Amino acid sequence: MTWAIGDIQGCYKSFSKLLEKIEFDPSRDTLWIAGDLVNRGKGSLEVLEYLYSIRDRVTIVLGNHDITLLAAYYGLKKSNPTIDPILASPNAPVLIEWLRSQNLLHVDRELGYAMAHAGISPEFDLDTAVAYAARIEEKLRSGDREWLASMFSGKANKLKKNMSDAELERYILASFIRMRFCHEDRTLDFDEKLAPSAHTRFKHLAPWYQANGRKPIDLKIVFGHWSTLGYYNSPEAVCLDGGCVWHGKMIALRLDGNEEVVTVECGE
Repeated sequence: MTWAIGDIQGCYKSFSKLLEKIEFDPSRDTLWIAGDLVNRGKGSLEVLEYLYSIRDRVTIVLGNHDITLLAAYYGLKKSNPTIDPILASPNAPVLIEWLRSQNLLHVDRELGYAMAHAGISPEFDLDTAVAYAARIEEKLRSGDREWLASMFSGKANKLKKNMSDAELERYILASFIRMRFCHEDRTLDFDEKLAPSAHTRFKHLAPWYQANGRKPIDLKIVFGHWSTLGYYNSPEAVCLDGGCVWHGKMIALRLDGNEEVVTVECGE
């Protein structure tokens, strides 16, 4: 079986309960993890160590908290008590090397799904998204500290002609790991974090998957990142962020069957 799981964010006990509930067996099953493996939860190191131990059975896309961990490892961001154990671990170099080798986008045409932590920009068709994701993945795997620092040095919320390489790459990375809403001209809005509502419609904001003029993608997009949206499932996209770290739920969705949904309550 193939199961996709939303944001774990270091909630190792809840993650373990969910794996037990779906009867996950790494000898036969596979996991897709929709990013944000670490941060805020008390078991971030344990999450990484477990996923690394079954790495041949896991497909991971990086989320914003995973990128922040990489930045903290390189001294570009401050650490915090939930990721300090990772940075202090004797296995940190191995875990960080493995983490930075993960993708921003995963595509499985046989199953009919693509996965990215925040989703796929409405400006990208699938071929463009794949090419742009590969561009950022190559940079991350190079371990270029200066390049990573440049990704935090400014915002790029709109795709424009004649953008510099740094501006384009900031846009690509932000769209894959931080996007929620778009304005009517498909400019990304990084400030609004609530669920879609009359309030967001009044502000002329639409969820990225309903954006005006969104490029069509013929695969269903699995994403997380949006705890206030929670479980959401439409023909275009499915959100699996149940806000576990905020005492919500952790969600698993079976991808190779009838989209069975399994959840556990979180109390970490």
